Amino acid sequence: MGVLSHKIDRAALRAGDHIYSWRAAYTYSHHGIYVGGNKVVHFTRAVESAPNVGGFNTYSSSKESGCPNFPDCGFRLPNSGVVLTCLDCFLGKGSLYLFEYGTPPPVFIAKIRGGTCTTAQSDPPETVIHRAMYLLQNGFGNYNVFQNNCEDFALYCKTGLLIMDKSGVGRSGQASSLVGAPLAAVLSSPFQFFLASPVGVATVTAGMYCMSRYATDIGVRTDVVKVPVEEMTAIISHGSSGEGGLAIKEKGLTE
Repeated sequence: MGVLSHKIDRAALRAGDHIYSWRAAYTYSHHGIYVGGNKVVHFTRAVESAPNVGGFNTYSSSKESGCPNFPDCGFRLPNSGVVLTCLDCFLGKGSLYLFEYGTPPPVFIAKIRGGTCTTAQSDPPETVIHRAMYLLQNGFGNYNVFQNNCEDFALYCKTGLLIMDKSGVGRSGQASSLVGAPLAAVLSSPFQFFLASPVGVATVTAGMYCMSRYATDIGVRTDVVKVPVEEMTAIISHGSSGEGGLAIKEKGLTE
């Protein structure tokens, strides 16, 4: 378990793992579910969508670029952002990292980067793979940087958790980091009058940043509910007219 992230060898991969790879000199990471057979199911912008926002998760299907390894690499339904690719195409030129589940709160808070772990527990691998393959055939709604991105997709596949209300930030640790860093800086600014050194201010800011990430983690949030993947079609249809992420309004849908 690394302080920043958890790099692994391919030999350590297991079907049902939530994996990711850093992009653009560690600016952001792209996430997916390893389903076995050297293949990954992950979520991107649909091919017809507009260019990405904020540098997140631009992905060109390997089917369009001609993957030499797997004939079905790059498979996706029309207008869907859920895609099946081989592991090589998923990684591009990046390294392989394992997203960690069941992380103890002190370890989670100590992590400098968001989008590498959660305090939530993972469901069994067969359940995770079933969700990923089901969503490959049925979609995962509209891509949204802050509320419904590739990390949100992988987190749902691993836990089955959805946010009850789509206002605010989604489940993604990366999105929480983007919001949490400037928020922590703003909230810590009054302490400048009490802390003599810039180091003291930086320490308070870092502490608030880590706590803000922890507060939005799906393992501790109270506005999430477990939703069977078979009921996702109705939720996706209901939310497809807007640009926000997937959410439900009541606890009526539970596993």
